[in-house]
Amino acid sequence: MKGVQFLIAFVLLALASKLVSASNPSPLQDFYVAINDTKDGVFVNGKLCKDPKLATAEDFFLPGLNIPRNTSNQVGSMVTPANVQQIPGLNTLGISVVRIDYTPYGGLNPPHTHPRATEILVIVEGTLFVGFVTSNTDNRLFTKVFYPGDVFVFPEGMIHFQFNIGSTNAVAFAALNSQNPGVITIANAVFGSDPTINPDVLTKALQLDQNIIEQLQPRFLLDNN
Repeated sequence: MKGVQFLIAFVLLALASKLVSASNPSPLQDFYVAINDTKDGVFVNGKLCKDPKLATAEDFFLPGLNIPRNTSNQVGSMVTPANVQQIPGLNTLGISVVRIDYTPYGGLNPPHTHPRATEILVIVEGTLFVGFVTSNTDNRLFTKVFYPGDVFVFPEGMIHFQFNIGSTNAVAFAALNSQNPGVITIANAVFGSDPTINPDVLTKALQLDQNIIEQLQPRFLLDNN
């Protein structure tokens, strides 16, 4: 009797799994253009969406990624995003792009991570030293010097960076498999949180003198503001 009950339960589970896998995960319309109008929008995938009949070409368009950006800052780089915030038509499409400009001799896109996306980077000008670190406990570092036309991939969630080692400006473009990949810059998050992390925590975690922690926190708070 127990064998029969087990067989029935197994069959029911098998049928349930087939029903789940047979569901259609595809979009039910061509696109879901994001809007900020709470009165007329429908909430889809974290964004309010307009009636598709009201969409225009402008909803899928962003000019100007050919324009060099101002890199006059402490790290010598500037990231220009083209995600769902700039292109409303990207909503639900699972893709975005960024332009990154670097100053000569040391322009740095500091160590950071994208919590929701893998990144594929192509350099179009200059010479970059790039790399990423794997998760604990290996913490293995992969690095490469690459040149115009070269491509490098940063797996989702891995801490990674780019550093201009050339004598000229560098420019790269990256595609990410998320409409809103997010970014966590490690130093900014650790030292520039609001409110700040208790210095005792960072002193023990980073094995640094507490005076150093207390000097770093105001500096990164200013950078974030």
